[in-house]
Amino acid sequence: MRYQGFPPIYDSNSKVLILGSFPSVKSRKTDFYYGNLRNRFWQVLAEIFGEQVPQTVEDKKRLCLDNGVALWDIVASCEIKGSMDADIRNIQTVDLQSVLSICPIEKILCNGSAAYKITTAVYKGALPVIKLSSTSPANVRFDKTAWFDGLKR
Repeated sequence: MRYQGFPPIYDSNSKVLILGSFPSVKSRKTDFYYGNLRNRFWQVLAEIFGEQVPQTVEDKKRLCLDNGVALWDIVASCEIKGSMDADIRNIQTVDLQSVLSICPIEKILCNGSAAYKITTAVYKGALPVIKLSSTSPANVRFDKTAWFDGLKR
């Protein structure tokens, strides 16, 4: 079955673009990014920015936008069974320029290896593309140090 990703979260103040690969089954059920409660994404962002962990979609959007973060997945649509990046097939990538042309993005941070691999295959621009440790609960060797470093301005 073919699935569609989510629209990007950004505004004219976004300075960092965080790219995931594609929404998990739980994220697709909640209809928003990082919907698996065991995924570390929202906890890590809240800790980095010294805020409470957001609970609602609106709070999650606000956390990103108030801190200059744009959020998207590099895969716009694909065929996938389950949630594993290794199972993503027949991908169509997003048009990064649709966000990069509007926002003063300074760097692209990729949440995990798959996002990094796909992004570097399609993005040939001048911005640095940095691979960060996946926040997925499946990543037992998660290292949040790189997240703190990556989101420093």
